[in-house]
Amino acid sequence: MSLIPIAAAEAIARLDSFSAIVDTRSQSEYALDHLPGAVNWPSLDDAERALIGTEYKQVSPFMARKRGAAIVARNVAAHVERHVLELAKDWSPLVYCWRGGQRSGALATVLGQIGFRTYMLEGGYREYRRAIIGALDTLPQRFDLRVVCGPTGSGKSRLLHALQAQGAQVLDLEALANHRGSVLGLVPGSPQPTQKAFDSRLWDALRRLDPLRPVFVESESRKIGDLRVAEALIERMRAAPCIRLELALEQRVETLLRDYDFFVKDTGAFCERLDALRVLRGKEVVAGWQEAAREGRNADVVRDLLATHYDPIYRQSMQRNFTQLGQPLLELRWDGSAASLEAAAHAALPHMQAAVD
Repeated sequence: MSLIPIAAAEAIARLDSFSAIVDTRSQSEYALDHLPGAVNWPSLDDAERALIGTEYKQVSPFMARKRGAAIVARNVAAHVERHVLELAKDWSPLVYCWRGGQRSGALATVLGQIGFRTYMLEGGYREYRRAIIGALDTLPQRFDLRVVCGPTGSGKSRLLHALQAQGAQVLDLEALANHRGSVLGLVPGSPQPTQKAFDSRLWDALRRLDPLRPVFVESESRKIGDLRVAEALIERMRAAPCIRLELALEQRVETLLRDYDFFVKDTGAFCERLDALRVLRGKEVVAGWQEAAREGRNADVVRDLLATHYDPIYRQSMQRNFTQLGQPLLELRWDGSAASLEAAAHAALPHMQAAVD
């Protein structure tokens, strides 16, 4: 039998070397978070897991284990028939469950008996989670960051995309968090990942970056929507050189209306989201914005939001937290056009070289 236990630290260090990563937990456990690239082959699905858990508590552990064994055996057989029969002998998976015990052991044992070189994650997902939390404390120190700063609507995310298209390394935290970083930033119908899943996404993105080349990142706060950014990364960002991006107010309004077109199309959703600002701006001010939105004066609402809410808060936050903002590495201005944005990204290309060069 070819069954090899592997510690979490070693597993994440060589994650790309496995032919597949197989999560044997239930569908709901998998949905909360899983190893990057993992496929879900449940040994017990959600309903089966609930059934066995109830029998374990209300009847006896022994009866539950017997029933569980029968269900797991059928499920493992189904996975082998569905996924494994056509695989070559050199296929070599990493298999895990919650704690590296019975659920992953059942599948891993069968795969090992077949003759596949099968790795089983010691301690399961729980140890993986501990390993990446530890890694998120240390990984950010490896990178030479360039922080793109600028007021709301200035096009920071757009600049990151343009830089990436021109060959720069980019860490897009808002994309990882599925949120645009403000009270209006949650895209309707597209929820954020769980905190654990976001941590996994962030770790996976960081591990793929080249520490010998600078990394461009947007000037985010500690939280993006409901998700917390790893503290070590925040500290690294706040001490990093800044690139200041500027766009005229009217072009910022136009950019935001394009980026948040779902609010332009759904006035009710826009007004509902504005309610979150009542504590900071007062009922009368927010009611005025909502009335203007219902009248179709979205540009007026966005302009006033920038002038009275976002810009003052952003200035205070940046001055307090980003120590090098007063002496930016580079100042970029663009006019809202694609050509101007491409030119701004091109102007940043000399700053793609590491500070040690």
